[in-house]
Amino acid sequence: MRTVTTAGRWVMVGFTATTLALIPGTALAGKDGPTQGDTQTHGGLNNGQLTSAVQISGDKRQPGASPKGFIAASNWTPPACWYEPRSASEFQAYVEAFYDSTVNYPGQHSYAKQAVGQFRDIYKDGKYKNYNLDKASEGAFWVSVVNPDRADELGSMACSDLPEWVPNGTPPPFRQAITPEMLAQAAYGAIDLPATRVSLAPADNTKVNLGTWAWLDKNVFEPKSVTATLNAGGTTISATATATPASVRLKAGTQDATLHPGSGECAFNPGGGAGVPFTAGSENQTPPCGITYLRSSGNGTFPLQASVTWNASWTGSNGQGGALPSGTMEGEPQNVTVQEIQAVNR
Repeated sequence: MRTVTTAGRWVMVGFTATTLALIPGTALAGKDGPTQGDTQTHGGLNNGQLTSAVQISGDKRQPGASPKGFIAASNWTPPACWYEPRSASEFQAYVEAFYDSTVNYPGQHSYAKQAVGQFRDIYKDGKYKNYNLDKASEGAFWVSVVNPDRADELGSMACSDLPEWVPNGTPPPFRQAITPEMLAQAAYGAIDLPATRVSLAPADNTKVNLGTWAWLDKNVFEPKSVTATLNAGGTTISATATATPASVRLKAGTQDATLHPGSGECAFNPGGGAGVPFTAGSENQTPPCGITYLRSSGNGTFPLQASVTWNASWTGSNGQGGALPSGTMEGEPQNVTVQEIQAVNR
């Protein structure tokens, strides 16, 4: 079984074919409650749906927003789903609320009521008795949740096993049971990186054979960190992912240009930022980071483009850590007008 998420909600999935592949979002059509409006979820109930207990904090994107322009250096995506614990009482509240909402919804199909009833019976009167409330301190139910940023992807359906009771100290029987490393990946996938746009001098209108200075503000392009924390069902783990800008690469938009340095790649300075802001009196100097155009752009412009390479790493609450895939943030083209200085001979 798989729920339909709305922005910022990480909801429970995985009820198998015994429930006739029922989708709660369909069964409860028209009954969506308000979204939480943030990826700081709290593992509670939202109109009968169980949201993830994972909390995302730090330099994060808005819910549902994509990292526009970001290209990972390798074929990498954050996890689409995983399993996390829920106390016996929390799990009971979810199942009962979902059951009541489904069977009492006007016009609900009988197969949907039957499927949800079958699911409820497993934990109320079947494999488990009364949701293991008499063993509440001895373990937790592990359930599957979906990453809202990948909710519409096929990978979000990979966590399709039924929730299971796991005694304290026993490894969960799920390959995708949540770990600090998975939290780190989810945190990294949520980092909000600034759009890549370099400052230029001259700004939009430069001259042939005149060095155009380019730089990035150290107060904007600085390390960005996001922390993902899970505190639920007796489990408390967290991880922090940090992306650090490493270099900016310039593309002049024409072959008739000289890049500075020749590679077109400017490393970030030890104190932050890349390149050097232009100052008065530097007109005749070669910029440490920039472009010298060798011909006029005529009646048009040259589409200068910059991309920032970000390196990433993570640290977990279990003492582990390591590298995460680096990536580049491609900027939108910046139109530069290049004019040719006309000399008049007398």
